[in-house]
Amino acid sequence: MKTVIADGTKRMDGALTSLDREFGKLRTGRASTSLVDTLEVDYYGTATPLNQIASISVPDSRTISIQPWDKGAFGAVEKAIQTSDLGLNPTNDGKVIRISIPALTEERRKDLVKIAKKYTEEAKVAIRNIRRDMNESLKKMQKDKEITEDELHKSQDDVQKLTDEYVKMGDESLAAKEKEILEI
Repeated sequence: MKTVIADGTKRMDGALTSLDREFGKLRTGRASTSLVDTLEVDYYGTATPLNQIASISVPDSRTISIQPWDKGAFGAVEKAIQTSDLGLNPTNDGKVIRISIPALTEERRKDLVKIAKKYTEEAKVAIRNIRRDMNESLKKMQKDKEITEDELHKSQDDVQKLTDEYVKMGDESLAAKEKEILEI
């Protein structure tokens, strides 16, 4: 029983970690390296994450600075940024690629909040699926006479409490992200 719950907890942690990663990709009014970290760049025919071919920094709250280690990668990095769905325009001075983060319009902020809610709902669905898997494992254990019916019910209650806890943490993450997005 403990291994089922431990495994489920680990998987639910993964769902929330994934949610935080998705939130990191959402553009708020502030510059953040997580916006472009995992952007795929066509580097000599291989799709490579940007953070593996360049150093990325945030010199101020509205600018992201990217310095590719290979001079031949400048064009590929610029193209990857322009073709991404971030809606950003890089400027290249031959040494550094700079991205200015424009202020968000009210409409765009509301769209970002909707996207954040969608990501949160996906994480909640993943958490509920994990709950279902855990309950099925526990029922199978009871059917195989590894645990008693009382232990099954107690474990299912524990699984439900765990699920509620993780759903609540997802909602709290959403509330924080929503506040960050709507902040002017």
